[in-house]
Amino acid sequence: MAFEHILFSVEEGIARISLNRPETLNSFHEAMHLEMHQALEQVSQDSSVRVLLLSGEGRGFCAGQDLSDPLVKPADPMPDLAPVIERFYNPMLEKLSNLPMPTICAVNGIAAGAGANIPLACDFVIAARSAKFIQAFCKIGLIPDSGGTWFLPRLVGMARAKQLAMLGEPLSAEKALEWGMIYSVVDDEELQAEATKLATHFANQPTLGLALTKQALAASQTNDLSAQLELEKQLQSQAGASADYREGVMAFIEKRPAQFSGK
Repeated sequence: MAFEHILFSVEEGIARISLNRPETLNSFHEAMHLEMHQALEQVSQDSSVRVLLLSGEGRGFCAGQDLSDPLVKPADPMPDLAPVIERFYNPMLEKLSNLPMPTICAVNGIAAGAGANIPLACDFVIAARSAKFIQAFCKIGLIPDSGGTWFLPRLVGMARAKQLAMLGEPLSAEKALEWGMIYSVVDDEELQAEATKLATHFANQPTLGLALTKQALAASQTNDLSAQLELEKQLQSQAGASADYREGVMAFIEKRPAQFSGK
């Protein structure tokens, strides 16, 4: 598939997806949704991919949904937003959240509406100092979607989640870091370099072990202690049978850098 509204590449274990509608602050319309779904599907099926780096072109990460898109633009009769959520946003967030490899989102400028919640489905969010996270839904009579009502209470607590969702005030990158919502904040000119540095690190790490770690941490949100201990036993058995475990131990014993294959 030829991409027009996103940039997509895979090189040296790093898959890169960059939203590419800078004239609209990378807001989503139907064609961009379709390309994003195709790119995420390719990432999930490509065994060479060991980390995903998501970003946005231009002066902002993503302004959410393009409200001029006929799919959502108010008309007579009013559009039903449920099919848009079901067809596009929910599968994208589930696919992104469930990818087995580490996922990184580099956020610059505005991250509003769905664009404020898509990064939260990633494992690591690196934000430029210019970044602002805005739950803009309440400004137009909607509720936070794209996982916003799920991610926010878990990351920042219910009181702060209500503040963000019901007031719709911009949250600075520094405050998002202070609240535990994101991983790090860097100067704008360092954003891509720092995100690439982290992606390169993960592209050379024991990918299977990291995937199993993600699986265990996700399960911990609903498991009781006994169930989680049992899951740890099962996943550790899988990890212990891997080539990466063998290499990691041998490198430790031989006092040399490990050369992980991701298997």
